[in-house]
Amino acid sequence: MTRGKALPNIDSIYLQLLDAVDAGIHVVDHEGKSVIYNKKMSRMEDMKKEDVLKKNILDIFRFSGEEESRLLQALRKGTVKKNAKQTYFNFNGQEITTINDTFPLISDGRIVGAAEIAKDITKLERLTRENAWEKGEARFTFDKIIGKSDTINDVITNAKKATRTSSSVLIYGETGTGKELFAQSIHNGSARASKSFISQNCAALPDTLIESILFGTVKGAFTGAADHPGLFEQADGGTLLLDEINSLNAALQAKLLRVIQEKKIRRIGDTRDRFVDVRILASLNEEPLKAIEKNNLREDLYYRLSVVSIVLPPLRERKADIPLLAEHFVEKYNQRFQLNVPGIEDAVVRLFLDYEWPGNVRELEHMIEGAMNLIDYEEEINFNHLPVHLRNKFPKYEQLAELPVLPAPEIVNPALFGTETTSLGSFMEETEKFYINKVLRQNKGNVTKTADVLGISRQSLQYRIRKYGL
Repeated sequence: MTRGKALPNIDSIYLQLLDAVDAGIHVVDHEGKSVIYNKKMSRMEDMKKEDVLKKNILDIFRFSGEEESRLLQALRKGTVKKNAKQTYFNFNGQEITTINDTFPLISDGRIVGAAEIAKDITKLERLTRENAWEKGEARFTFDKIIGKSDTINDVITNAKKATRTSSSVLIYGETGTGKELFAQSIHNGSARASKSFISQNCAALPDTLIESILFGTVKGAFTGAADHPGLFEQADGGTLLLDEINSLNAALQAKLLRVIQEKKIRRIGDTRDRFVDVRILASLNEEPLKAIEKNNLREDLYYRLSVVSIVLPPLRERKADIPLLAEHFVEKYNQRFQLNVPGIEDAVVRLFLDYEWPGNVRELEHMIEGAMNLIDYEEEINFNHLPVHLRNKFPKYEQLAELPVLPAPEIVNPALFGTETTSLGSFMEETEKFYINKVLRQNKGNVTKTADVLGISRQSLQYRIRKYGL
């Protein structure tokens, strides 16, 4: 010990230690008043220490009945609870759910207080209720997929073929490419369309919880456990989508493989198997072979899931669809926000075609939604409505004028009516090109007026202008 220095205050050391513990600690005295309340507990219950200490817990927290306060049970009856779940409310009405060890404090044979050591599972409970135990609704069908490019049409064609059987499907695509949209479309196009479609993001919950969510529980499996069907049972006869399958640990992947092969599950804590008829769709946002190399995906599970493999293209590989997607999102948020935005300025559309879209279709949607939060009622989306990072990346588009329209030839292209034959597709394209050019000339190059005359959207006209090089 260093000479000349006073001993530290022992109570101060105890309080520092309690605040350093990664668990909530709450202690009440013989009157039920709080005497210890550490930082972790304060964060869990969203309460300040000064609002809790020296006050009776019934003045601060609300329970359905006094008997539900585990601290009071321990204080008044000497009840000991281990690893037990408790849900209650703070004085702001905020719901809190914890897993607690609660016990009385005894001195000279008398109960002089009670203590509670808690772990916060509020967020997990909310995720379980909102994302796991509720049956999903498959709203999307193939006809709702926006896009005309050959790239996306090839994927749609292959995905439609997968509706004919109940084979497992593995969907790979970068974040924001529409994996669940395709999964719902496959379900709705299959013979299982009248049955349940359930989607679970495997990365949203920890391994300790996801197992019981997938396979279910029986009463008594652990403290607070009840008879509850898992997602496999809930999806019986229908389809189960397991998103981000590569986030499951190896042991859970092995159990999942066994369930898929044997078509039966066993609830946590149960002694009997239950047969299930479920079609498995799985998705991941990294290339499957890379996931296997990084030990994020078991090779045997990959082969079992990838009976049918669907690879969704990123938006940068289907840029021809950007005008159609943009038009769709403008209309969507016109309805949602009660606006009348006519469209997007030409310079912005050209910027969109120049951008690589790391966030894919989801990024495009969010960008248009953000722009329409800044816009006037009937104003077009322009350069100044775009995010700062995009404006900084493409400053040249700020002053870009509307696309120029070249003068049309005075006569129709000879390929249309000459003696030389051509395919119907070429004939139709040449006809469309000629007529659009003619109407543009009549309206002195005004894209908005031309689109009105042609009865198509501004974005569709802009797409055709670029397509034909007008």
